[in-house]
Amino acid sequence: MHIRQATVADAQGIASVHVSSWQIAYRGIVPDTYLDALSVEARANGWREMLARGGPQEVWITVEDHDITGWAAFGPSRDEDASPATGELAAIYVSPQLWSTGIGRNLWHRARDRLKELGFKDVTLWVLQENARAIRFYRAAGFLPNELSQKQINRGGKNLTEIRFKTSIA
Repeated sequence: MHIRQATVADAQGIASVHVSSWQIAYRGIVPDTYLDALSVEARANGWREMLARGGPQEVWITVEDHDITGWAAFGPSRDEDASPATGELAAIYVSPQLWSTGIGRNLWHRARDRLKELGFKDVTLWVLQENARAIRFYRAAGFLPNELSQKQINRGGKNLTEIRFKTSIA
């Protein structure tokens, strides 16, 4: 497995992992109609635009046998109440058939190291309150929830609660 920064040419592979992960990880949390309507092509177009535009978030991917198996996006926190020393792990996604193989942990370690290089002292992330698998992963990585930091989002007509988690990387 190789970890490297993503390029525009990686958009299709990133989108494929993104959609397949959502369709499995969020089944039973997000409405099926929303998940079933997700399009790899639409996501790939969005990823091409974002990667071409660049920053402030970085996207790193894992590659095995020329296939993208996972990705992480991270950078400065987007939260209004965050200090300049707070970074954010915006997302980690791994191909569902490769869950629990260490790819996500390796992506987190690379993101953490890069965030340290960029001068961040703390890292936050937002996770759906109902996503028990992700919460176990983030707790194992050292993140702790702040139950008072919650926000509501809507996906497919369903209101969902996200909780902010935080860890120190200083």
